[in-house]
Amino acid sequence: MESNRLKVETSTPIVQFARPFQEFAARETSGGILLFIATVAALVWANSAWSESYQALWHTPISISVAGYALEHDLHFLVNDALMAVFFFVVGLEIKRELLVGELASPRQAALPIMAAIGGVLAPALIFSFFNAQGPGSRGWGVPMATDIAFVIGVMALLGDRVPLGLKVFLTALAIVDDIMAVLVIAVFYTSAISLPAVAAAAVCFGVLVLANYLGVRSVLVYGLFGTLLWLAVLQSGIHATIAGVILAIAIPSRTEIDAPRFLRHSRAVLDHFERSVNSEQSVLNDEEQQGAIDALEDTCEKAQPPLHRLIETLHPWVTFVIMPLFALANAGVNLGGDLLASLREPVTLGVLLGLLVGKPLGITAASWLAVKLRLAELPAEIRWSHIHGAGWLGGIGFTMSLFVAALAFGDEDLLGEAKLGILGGSLLAGILGSAFLLRERRPLQQEKS
Repeated sequence: MESNRLKVETSTPIVQFARPFQEFAARETSGGILLFIATVAALVWANSAWSESYQALWHTPISISVAGYALEHDLHFLVNDALMAVFFFVVGLEIKRELLVGELASPRQAALPIMAAIGGVLAPALIFSFFNAQGPGSRGWGVPMATDIAFVIGVMALLGDRVPLGLKVFLTALAIVDDIMAVLVIAVFYTSAISLPAVAAAAVCFGVLVLANYLGVRSVLVYGLFGTLLWLAVLQSGIHATIAGVILAIAIPSRTEIDAPRFLRHSRAVLDHFERSVNSEQSVLNDEEQQGAIDALEDTCEKAQPPLHRLIETLHPWVTFVIMPLFALANAGVNLGGDLLASLREPVTLGVLLGLLVGKPLGITAASWLAVKLRLAELPAEIRWSHIHGAGWLGGIGFTMSLFVAALAFGDEDLLGEAKLGILGGSLLAGILGSAFLLRERRPLQQEKS
């Protein structure tokens, strides 16, 4: 979503050079564009004459040793288990924000996206299980369950005013609920043998983090240190290490240290002091009073901003422009050689593809209709049922989380390749059909009257 932060305009050469890149990063479509580029790059690389180098790169060994404790894995592990823990941390922070002050804070507001998300999870899982109930791919029922919010927001931005604001809010909230259920599925169903000592160590780390929150600790370094120890403990526990990111997010403070009236009084007093100390013959560099006023203003701003919000703002660009494209590059490289039509007929490929392409729109639309019919929720004023159905198609774009779950579900490379083929095909077709469906819609009612 677009940032609402005010920016101070400057005209230095480096700022002028960087402005086009900043404007690109500010667009809603930019994350989806980079994901698409990374996906295409992975596919081209994996099917080129240099395909062996693609596989060799991600299996490059990496060893990290600290105080006698050593981690020995490959580059693929670094992306999928370490960097994606940061992705899950940001997901956890956004879930927490939505539950506290967002669309999921009010039961009445939350009912429609929650019911829609439940339908959009159950229907794809059932369709996948229909094709793979007894086969070797039965563990993959969780693959077509999730919606990729980065791609969906990018598509909605490209559709412009054909997508009413209420529909964007609905689909974003739905994706958040989707993420909650995906995290639960990963933690419960895609966990290996549990190590109780490691679980106990993780519980101690989490307890320290909760205590720090309770005592009013706001230092990012404290949460970063114990968050890293939490990740190491979860890694050794048998639970997938990325779940540590969500657990850490629960402990991040969401309170402000000073309220809005105090922030205004302090800020105005500091700015008044700064104005009185301004001397045209001196720069801020050698004026202690001005420096003191700026430091005091920074301290006041930090106290008024919850660490949860500050971490989302800081980490979101890294997740959007570095971690997710790297994940796509490392995981979307499906070898399309051989008989492609035969691969499309495999049960895993069919289950994933139809789960995303049929299960998602069917489940989202039917569950939304049921929620309204039972008077648990109501459609926003500018939203029609055709909008909900179009949003259901877009919900079938399951790229990032689907690839992640597939990697957990399938140790067999052939089954994993079939799942990836279904993910790529289903997500692509769902995005095209959802876009075409919404483009046929009339513009929102309030725009028609203007």
